[in-house]
Amino acid sequence: MSSSQTGSRHIIALGGHQLLDEREDVALSRYILAQTGAEQPRICFLPQASGEDSIYALRFYRQFHGLGAKPSDLSLFQPHTADIADFLLAQDAVYVGGGNTKSMLALWREWGLDRILRKAWHQGIVLAGVSAGAICWFEQGLTDSIPGRLSPLDCLGFLPGSCSPHYDGEAERRPTYRRLIAAGELAPGYGIEDNVALHFIDTSLGRVVASRPCASAYRVERSPEGASEVELPSVTHIGQTVPASQSIETD
Repeated sequence: MSSSQTGSRHIIALGGHQLLDEREDVALSRYILAQTGAEQPRICFLPQASGEDSIYALRFYRQFHGLGAKPSDLSLFQPHTADIADFLLAQDAVYVGGGNTKSMLALWREWGLDRILRKAWHQGIVLAGVSAGAICWFEQGLTDSIPGRLSPLDCLGFLPGSCSPHYDGEAERRPTYRRLIAAGELAPGYGIEDNVALHFIDTSLGRVVASRPCASAYRVERSPEGASEVELPSVTHIGQTVPASQSIETD
């Protein structure tokens, strides 16, 4: 049963995902596809954060085509259709790549993709993404869009709170995220390590999925001491294959 048939909304925020042939990356891609419930899911790549880098797009096509999906992409520099909304709303899943979140969101808003993606989410299309494609769904994110520093960024606000990807992959991520939450410059939220995904059903966290041993994610809150950090429980470790039966459905 597809997510649109269950009436639930799905967002899968990945802390780090390279779209290479490594076991961890393939497992997370399989997980995304499994949540659609479709036999041959239609999944569209939004590459705006990377400046629509062609090599990135080729990696997306190679990985998802190899997993039995029907991959496509949507360019906003050379769009292949005037009916962007119709094209995106015909997908089973949308995957947003990493890069410059600030520039991506500005471009999306100019083209009305923020409104289209919200409609897709309510329609039951699975929204997923890594790094920029993870923080964009939250009210705020910790971004390196401005060279030389990590800074708060207002995002789409589909999900409450804030998010930081690469929580163990970049040395300054964790301390900066904690400091900004302690100072009230970022809302409480989630630090997501590489090869970990947070799967939200509607606006609630439904599952933490890790494809690398010992990888995890954390809830970070403001506290009298500054910021408190709690590792999220019940991490589901997935291998190279994810049966469709592992997809999450709600009543």
